[in-house]
Amino acid sequence: MNTTAQDLKTWLTDRIAFYLEVPADTISPDVKLVEYGLESVYALALCGDVEDEFGIEVEPTLAWDYPTVDALTGLLEERLAGASAA
Repeated sequence: MNTTAQDLKTWLTDRIAFYLEVPADTISPDVKLVEYGLESVYALALCGDVEDEFGIEVEPTLAWDYPTVDALTGLLEERLAGASAA
């Protein structure tokens, strides 16, 4: 799977917007997700979505450890690069 950073950012933004019930274009990639009111249940659901979509395991604290779309994108890029190299 050859997923670009922009693909990851778009996918993450769409998923977060879905959980927040807001348009994706209202999610800024450098604003902390808690500032949008992302609840813990949705943060955990996002972890499951990431694992299902990309086939990589992530910690349940993902949204707190990487609190913005940009930070999450960077982590996923790194993990996916490592997974394809293995």
